[in-house]
Amino acid sequence: MFDAKKLLDQFLGSQIPGVGGSVRDRAGGAVQLAKDNPWKAGALATALLGTKTGRSIAGNALTIGGLAAIAGLGYQAYKNYQAGQTPAAPAEATPSSPPLVLAPPVDSGFGPQSPAASNEFVLVLIRAMIAAAKADGHIDDGERTLIMGKMKAADVSGEAAAFIEKELASPTDLDALVGAARTEEQKVELYTTSRLTIEPDSRAERGYLDLLAGRLGLADALVDHIEATVSSAKVTLSQ
Repeated sequence: MFDAKKLLDQFLGSQIPGVGGSVRDRAGGAVQLAKDNPWKAGALATALLGTKTGRSIAGNALTIGGLAAIAGLGYQAYKNYQAGQTPAAPAEATPSSPPLVLAPPVDSGFGPQSPAASNEFVLVLIRAMIAAAKADGHIDDGERTLIMGKMKAADVSGEAAAFIEKELASPTDLDALVGAARTEEQKVELYTTSRLTIEPDSRAERGYLDLLAGRLGLADALVDHIEATVSSAKVTLSQ
């Protein structure tokens, strides 16, 4: 089996070579790299979504890794929800002022020792990303062929490419996705991952996220916190 965590990093653009310096420099450099060479920066998300969202997770998420970034965002939203806070209006992150995504505490249920860190559940998170990308029905046979060609150009091959091709061609099994999230933390991470993948600017995408939240049993207030936290963690690539 291939390394699912490495594949997740490619989805979220955290495996970007040649971007050094401070956290701010890395964020700005990554955004420029995404403009100049999108098949290397966030290769899989770019291939799946094209330039539709025009946004990318930013800041130190480039260095802490995709799984830690998802866990950190989910943990922050969950902590704020449990504290009874009102979801803050999403701040507009920019390459010059990237957000700070903190890895969660080890004992939080979101940390590296949590069930969500297993290769099996990371595969579930990747399936959730692909399902979200397909939510508006824009990926047909021709689009899948185009995506696979773009992934080949991004050096995604072998078992990982075969896995993605199969997921793209298969109907979304929402029952299996929801059933794989057994803890509250996993449910939060599954929704966070899905929300990171898309900007719900169509009824189909918004409807899919609402359905997913409902099937996961997430409280409306918790979903609002996740929405605000994820929105604040994205940088607009066109800037």
